[in-house]
Amino acid sequence: MEGETFLWLVRHAPVDGIKGTIHAADAPADLGDRAQLEALRQRLPPDAASFASPSRRTVETARALGLEPELMEEFGEQHFGDWTGRRHDELAATGGETYAHFWSDPARGRPPGGESFEDQVARVRLGLSRIGPGSAMLVVHSGTIRAALCIALDLTPEAALRFVIDPLSLTRIDRLANGWRVVSVNQRIR
Repeated sequence: MEGETFLWLVRHAPVDGIKGTIHAADAPADLGDRAQLEALRQRLPPDAASFASPSRRTVETARALGLEPELMEEFGEQHFGDWTGRRHDELAATGGETYAHFWSDPARGRPPGGESFEDQVARVRLGLSRIGPGSAMLVVHSGTIRAALCIALDLTPEAALRFVIDPLSLTRIDRLANGWRVVSVNQRIR
């Protein structure tokens, strides 16, 4: 692919739901922090292509930022299979060895009926390859941003899981002719 690509990765607004839950794709966004949404909107490049995970919270966040993104399955959050909709404290108490084993190797572990973070990195790599030159905004999930950083920095998936990616934060990476450049990670815009 010729030309440089400038990626503006925005993590969606907080989920409007019970904390500690592995939220389903239809979980809504809490868009109550209008000041932060407006500050972030002002920081994004005008007339850039926009993309989002098809999850409700990413789409609602994108629209609150004034975007009508192309939805891409490749940018969805890691699929937690049978654990989706359940609380971590409940799973820790009742999930037995399966839940404990997953957290002993979260990069490679797969929840029952779900996918590993390594699987998510492969999906995100495919999605990024579909974005052409120029500026592009992605409204996505923390795991999606960690996967993009894994790719850009040529990290192991285990190392990429160390990044903190807050709701409504901005991460900037560029795909250049000779590799990747990381401009900022988890930047809070106020």
